[in-house]
Amino acid sequence: MIRFWLFVHLLGFTMWLGGGLASMVAGIAAKREAREGLGAIARSQAAIHKAIIGPGALLAVLSGLILTFSVSSRMGELIGPSPWLMVMQGAGLLGALLVLLIGLPTASKLARLDPTGQAAGYFDELRRRQRVVGSIAGTLALLALIAGALVRYPT
Repeated sequence: MIRFWLFVHLLGFTMWLGGGLASMVAGIAAKREAREGLGAIARSQAAIHKAIIGPGALLAVLSGLILTFSVSSRMGELIGPSPWLMVMQGAGLLGALLVLLIGLPTASKLARLDPTGQAAGYFDELRRRQRVVGSIAGTLALLALIAGALVRYPT
């Protein structure tokens, strides 16, 4: 059963990071677009967040929690805390919370706004927030990925 949850964990963070990269590339490409085209880009980024990034972050965190509890209950007690495991868990949890509690709602709001209408200032403010939160959450996800690769599990 652990192999299944490990697969779900790998699938989740692959969706999270892959979707984050796709959204980032769309955001970079948006710099060359006219103001009227920003709405379509915001809607596509919101779709990426709803279909790939959010579910991926949720899968990664939930499967990570299940793996943590199943490994610790199977072994009785952990043989010693691994600093890399703690970094992976902390960075992953914090990054996923940023994605799920700030990034996903912000992307949904952006998709509903008209970038050229009366809410243009609010649209720009939300885009800045999305950029900052996405950068921080992506950095935390990469940190979790690197730390996870450095974990040494007892055999």
